[in-house]
Amino acid sequence: MARILLLVGLCIYSLSYTSAQQGGTECLKANAKSCGECIQAGPNCGWCTKVDFLQEGEPTSARCDDLAALKSKGCPEESVQNPRGSKEKLKDNAITNKAKGERMDPANITQIRPQQLRFELRSGEPQTFNLTFRRAEDYPIDLYYLMDLSYSMKDDLENVKSLGTALMREMEQITSDFRIGFGSFVEKTVMPYISTTPAKLINPCTTEQNCSSPFSFKNVLNLTSDGKLFNDLVGKQQISGNLDSPEGGFDAIMQVAVCGEQIGWRNVTRLLVFSTDAGFHFAGDGKLGGIVLPNDGKCHMHENMYTMSHYYDYPSIAHIVQKLSENNIQTIFAVTEDFQPVYKELKNLIPKSAVGTLSSNSSNVIQLIIDSYNSLSSELILENSKLPEGLTISYKSFCKNGVIGTGENGRKCSNISLGDQVQFEISVTAHKCPKKDQPNSIKIKPLGFTEEVEILLKFICECDCQESGTPDSPECHYGNGTFECGACRCNEGRIGKHCECSTEQVSNEDMDAQCRKENSSEICSNNGDCICGQCVCKKRDNPNEVYSGKYCDCDNFNCDRSNGQICGGNGVCKCRVCECFPNFSGSACDCSEDKSTCMASNGQLCNGRGICECGRCKCTDPKFQGPTCEMCQTCAGVCADHKECVQCRAFQKGEKQAVCNSQCFHFNYTMVDSRDKLPQPGQADALTHCKEKDADDCWFYFTYSVNANSEVHVHVVKDPECPSGPDIIPIVAGVVAGIVLIGLALLLIWKLLMIIHDRREFAKFEKEKMNAKWDAQENPIYKSPINNFKNPNYGRKAAL
Repeated sequence: MARILLLVGLCIYSLSYTSAQQGGTECLKANAKSCGECIQAGPNCGWCTKVDFLQEGEPTSARCDDLAALKSKGCPEESVQNPRGSKEKLKDNAITNKAKGERMDPANITQIRPQQLRFELRSGEPQTFNLTFRRAEDYPIDLYYLMDLSYSMKDDLENVKSLGTALMREMEQITSDFRIGFGSFVEKTVMPYISTTPAKLINPCTTEQNCSSPFSFKNVLNLTSDGKLFNDLVGKQQISGNLDSPEGGFDAIMQVAVCGEQIGWRNVTRLLVFSTDAGFHFAGDGKLGGIVLPNDGKCHMHENMYTMSHYYDYPSIAHIVQKLSENNIQTIFAVTEDFQPVYKELKNLIPKSAVGTLSSNSSNVIQLIIDSYNSLSSELILENSKLPEGLTISYKSFCKNGVIGTGENGRKCSNISLGDQVQFEISVTAHKCPKKDQPNSIKIKPLGFTEEVEILLKFICECDCQESGTPDSPECHYGNGTFECGACRCNEGRIGKHCECSTEQVSNEDMDAQCRKENSSEICSNNGDCICGQCVCKKRDNPNEVYSGKYCDCDNFNCDRSNGQICGGNGVCKCRVCECFPNFSGSACDCSEDKSTCMASNGQLCNGRGICECGRCKCTDPKFQGPTCEMCQTCAGVCADHKECVQCRAFQKGEKQAVCNSQCFHFNYTMVDSRDKLPQPGQADALTHCKEKDADDCWFYFTYSVNANSEVHVHVVKDPECPSGPDIIPIVAGVVAGIVLIGLALLLIWKLLMIIHDRREFAKFEKEKMNAKWDAQENPIYKSPINNFKNPNYGRKAAL
């Protein structure tokens, strides 16, 4: 009994000591139980291995403290475990002094040093090295000219046809080892980007203009030093055409970046000149053409043509940035003035890229390339590969004219000329020991260059003294622990400084504070007992059900269930969370990740129209249905896609008659007597009614359906509906009769109008006649036949 009380007192003292040190150093706050835990607490933490270092009642964690405190407590220097990090240069070749005109293998040209180092990292202790860079004179250059060949670039193509030899002459001022290649792009060959009518697929331009068939991307010429060959091949190119304004240039950039072998890239300076007078499509725009499968970032070149543009969506900007960076390609956007703002925004997202203003007919393209290359080569930007968890890296640059950069500016130097040498101070710091699956190296390289610095990493996570520990040592209370680094690491079920405390023997209510979680009043979460300051979890009636955790706050039986089983029988319940077996996921591990049930006959998951969730296709567009999203009742393309195969199978005619056996046996078909006998909605899964016209202008009817087992069945009306020929005689007779009737009708109308007019005039005359007033005494036009004459001399004679 006295022994138990003594142990209880020691535990209480240990708790009080720990609480008193909460405001102490980071080493004491770590409450380290071993030397390995101590050295990970901070770079200034040491572990005292002196056996009698601890005072009566001091906990084991008191061995971990800063070096000055250990010395003041009487720990000899030789007893302090304080491993330090280190660095070693494994490869440090001198920077190459290459004379102009001197031909060298690019692999033997060095512009950056050192090339490889080895770091041993301790938590919190940075390891620093200096990186030196100097641009080699006459460094080889590969330039690939990627041109938009849509119709609006017609004038530009004429100037590019002589680009090869002219650019060769100009680039001789920069390098004696220059190669040039050429590729072109237009757009995805699906609606609504191009017209898919047969005539437009042959010549997308007007009948007066002869254009080449539309395509997504074509590698016209691999990288070559023959400028005349460039002129000859480019001179044979023709303009093509498309419907919308944005072009499919991102598809072309992706293929140029990832198809290194087909393009012929060398490990030298790689330049990609992107020439266009329009905007660009990017990820998500493919949905307009029914393309929803994300771009996979792989090479799909066959006979120098990109063959998967109609299957994969456009790549995203982030995807383009990643692939250009991985392949050390620097991009020059040669675009017209109207699209300068768009591509300048794009330049800000793509490191080591430049934008130049292209004249309306590309006449200034050579000067644009020279200026952009000089701009790109005068700036150096460092980037690093993905860092292991808990590792950080910092940069400090020492550039020309005494310019010093820190933070993000520490990664780059500007205005670098040939022969200029710049330096970077790079520090790598580990803040904890990473997990075992983390990468054990990092790489640092200048953007746009193939050379890099590789740093091999080794993390100091344990002390040397732990390797010489004594298992089941008598120093640890009759072999109840391993004696290492001057202290005991107790076996399971034992606690205390010397593992003297058995969790089954010692218990005291005064230690309950150590058994409570923060902000909780429950001891051991009501699932255990506090013994010797530690929680011992209760046992359940079912031996397969257990509580666990420092505070007994975890168990293996309160996880989500599926089909009456914990974690659906497809996982293990750990701390109330299901850890699923491989190929299962979900909170109850009820989601199968086996995607074979979602695989369509064309080899795509869910036909590229949905996502596979728990072994079933979830179509992203509600108009698609079927087990693998293969059917669309409202899509005209279903009928058009299958009409040729239906013709050759049911009627033995059509364009696919010659290849019917090889291409058209993916479905079963049944002939029916009439349209009324065709299946109706509700009688079959994913049913589509189709009406198509054959080469004889006859209409034939069929239905296309897919059942739950992805089996396709077609019902076809056996007799097509063909229009009868016209009857000529009735048509001619009808036309003649119509003309005669129309003439008679016009004559009758004219006669009627004349009668109406005459009657109106006569009525007017009658009215005027009635209104006339005649003089009854004298007719104004009457002249009497009697004339009177007067003799002028008659009166004069009488007077006489």
